[in-house]
Amino acid sequence: MSTLTIKGLESLLLSLSAEAPRPSVSLREYTCQSRRYLCDISLIPSPAPNGIFIPINFNETILPRLILPYIFHRRRLYGQYALAGLREPGNEAAGRKKVIVECSSPNIAKEFHAGHLRSTIIGAYISRLYESMGWDVVKINYLGDWGKQFGLLAVGWEKFGSEELFQKEPLKHLLDVYAKINVLFKPEQDPSQKARDSGQDTSEIESKGFYAQRNAFFKRMEDRVPEALSLWKRFRDISIEQYISMYARLNIAFDEYLGESTVRLEIVGKVEKILIEKGIYEENQGCWIIDFKKHGAPKLDTAVVRNRGGTTTYLLRDVAAVLERVEKHEFDKMIYVVSAEQGMYFQRLFKTIETMGYPDISTKLVHINFGRVQGISSRLRTMKLLGDILDECGTAMHEVMRANEAKYAQVSNPAAVADVVGITAVMVQDMSGKRINNYPFDITRMTGDTGPYLQYSHARLCSIMRKAQLTPEEVAKADFSLLKEPHAIEILRLLAQYPDVTSVAIRSLEPTTIRTYLFRLTHQVSSAYDVIKVLGPEEGHEVMLARSALYDAVRQVLEYSMRLLGFTPVERYG
Repeated sequence: MSTLTIKGLESLLLSLSAEAPRPSVSLREYTCQSRRYLCDISLIPSPAPNGIFIPINFNETILPRLILPYIFHRRRLYGQYALAGLREPGNEAAGRKKVIVECSSPNIAKEFHAGHLRSTIIGAYISRLYESMGWDVVKINYLGDWGKQFGLLAVGWEKFGSEELFQKEPLKHLLDVYAKINVLFKPEQDPSQKARDSGQDTSEIESKGFYAQRNAFFKRMEDRVPEALSLWKRFRDISIEQYISMYARLNIAFDEYLGESTVRLEIVGKVEKILIEKGIYEENQGCWIIDFKKHGAPKLDTAVVRNRGGTTTYLLRDVAAVLERVEKHEFDKMIYVVSAEQGMYFQRLFKTIETMGYPDISTKLVHINFGRVQGISSRLRTMKLLGDILDECGTAMHEVMRANEAKYAQVSNPAAVADVVGITAVMVQDMSGKRINNYPFDITRMTGDTGPYLQYSHARLCSIMRKAQLTPEEVAKADFSLLKEPHAIEILRLLAQYPDVTSVAIRSLEPTTIRTYLFRLTHQVSSAYDVIKVLGPEEGHEVMLARSALYDAVRQVLEYSMRLLGFTPVERYG
């Protein structure tokens, strides 16, 4: 049984034969011609009832001649829809749609926790998916680089900072400094939280000790005092420099590294002016708040927008960031890839934008949520940074590869391959279910439907093509009608479904959509190796060419879909 939409088939018809309609006519006329041609070629034989079902299958004679030439013609563009990202479908002059994807967003000097890792993996996938559909994509890493936590870091740097350690391992040293100052800060923080929870005034508690020092430094930052900004900029710049190299291991390069610090003060002022003029802002115990109950959203309760000490909060800075991005990018959609735990916050953010009089902007904002990763801290012991997490996974994979000494010896750079395969293992595990589901992290999972299995499948297909010693040109000119075995037809049916799979993926934004397809494809191919042999088939050279073409088409679809998910396919794997 196979599924493929009529729309998907229209594009496939291009390469079938000289009789197929050519795209020299208008898109509308081409579509009509394609549909008429689809009926003429008898792609789908007359179905015969089977009990209460009516199985519908492709014509097995036409199918290989239809699918394989098109895959070889499109190559990495197979499954992508070039017109999907136009502001007016079919009208290229209207320009491409633009989407901003904000993801990862670690806090400077804090642990790169599992939530940041999931946000990075899912956000990068969504970015690549939109790019494949013809959208202009702007990838933003919105760092937690502002706020009172940075004031606390500055206090900690004064007590525990070491230039020598900072030069050696800047991120780890800042993390250590922050952890130490937090230990000292906690005895003050706990009473304040208890008082806040019981509705008491916390101003006296927070007017002395580390509270006072933290708040005073952050106030100097907001007042743009040069000494305070100089320290902040130093820590921020070195953190970004370190993160760029770490993200590269995940095949991710952000277009912009922004943060709450980069939002222009005049935009913040504009937001507050609108909040006041529209009666949205109100003062409460020295703070400025929004009471969402008064604006038709009782479940959102109240939110502080400016603290009692006069400093800004996340909400105020994020509202300003939205208006700034509208001005700079004129986007059609903006996606925040953040854990489900922040769902209430984003509802407040979007509601604030709408209440300010920007409903057209609020409808373009989307929160893509996800569940928690359970057990990553205990599994990876004291690993606190993205680089540490990736190193640990690569090391674990390297040990697995060493178990097969013969194959290990054939890999030219086993450490690099182990790093790639280990990262793939982490990413595939993350994509094993729907985004919203929690999942237990297990670095020992190296068998079954895992990243290493996908890498092995790709490497095996590469090995087949190396041993066949055929050029891409020879393979592309094979007689595809010679592919008649049931195993070959099942593989072809799966290859034909790939455009529909990507179409579903762009609607759901679920990485598991592509992941599930990949395992279906690789399992089907694995079951065919003993039946559809390339080397030494009794049928002769022409059959070998046709079978090589089949496997090469699978390799191409596997490679490009792996890259869509963010994996780096390896060609040799022990």
